[in-house]
Amino acid sequence: MDINQTENEIASVAVCGAGAMGRGIALASLLAGYKTVLFDVQPSALSKASEFLTVQLQKNIEKGRLTTQSAADVQARFTLTERMTELAICDVIIEAIIEETQAKEELFSALETIGLKHAAIIASNTSSFSISMLGKERKSRGNFIGLHFFNPPHIMKLTEVVRGAYTDDGTVMKITSFARSLGKTPVVVRDVPGFIVNRTARNFYNEAMRIVAEGAATIEQTDRIMKSLGFKMGPFELMDVIGNDVNLEVSKSIWKQYFYEPRFAPSTMQQDTVSAGKLGRKTGNGFYKYSTDGR
Repeated sequence: MDINQTENEIASVAVCGAGAMGRGIALASLLAGYKTVLFDVQPSALSKASEFLTVQLQKNIEKGRLTTQSAADVQARFTLTERMTELAICDVIIEAIIEETQAKEELFSALETIGLKHAAIIASNTSSFSISMLGKERKSRGNFIGLHFFNPPHIMKLTEVVRGAYTDDGTVMKITSFARSLGKTPVVVRDVPGFIVNRTARNFYNEAMRIVAEGAATIEQTDRIMKSLGFKMGPFELMDVIGNDVNLEVSKSIWKQYFYEPRFAPSTMQQDTVSAGKLGRKTGNGFYKYSTDGR
């Protein structure tokens, strides 16, 4: 069923970036009933996103969550495009591209040239950069906000709604309501480096790597002990899921933003793993080895 804009004020959603996060966010939006546009300049990324959607819809049919007709309705609400101008009709634009400030700034500046709706909200899925910093040069600073999903975004419930220095109260309310409509559990957080989860997670990852680097335990032992304490995944398993390259960049960003506070310093073990090309599940090799289907 399509979302009623008169009630929700949001009817159509755009996602910029068709990588793992972007396509997962797009799927969550589609399943919630929104018309969704997925934008990427790389045709190969859009092709993978299309395949991902087809597979996920089939899984939902097999599990009885969707009928064949409702899956077709979801597909009909979905647009993949290399043309940014097609995003102009959308009420919310979610940025989910590479974690580099220059790339994000260039995207936001380009979006402002295509004639967005006056009330359109731009939300960044950044996991570590300051929303105030990213939003300070925006033409509609009050409509700029952080909306941080967790991987995989179509499954994980938690989302961080990040209020920047210029974000309007109305924008916070709309995006919090939007996140709930996706079936998420939104938490409004302050604009501090790493927000809540990634700031806390630095210790989860860094201390685990120190334990292994010092020879106190193996990777497998460390993960097994953490899971015995109630964690669904151990720190090394989780890093492989996130992507060790992504996790390293987040670690560097948070460390820098806290003026090189020693407790946030990235591990040389993490850098060595990335330098060796062991990026995790997406490459079939990280702290663990995986088969071609990611297992």
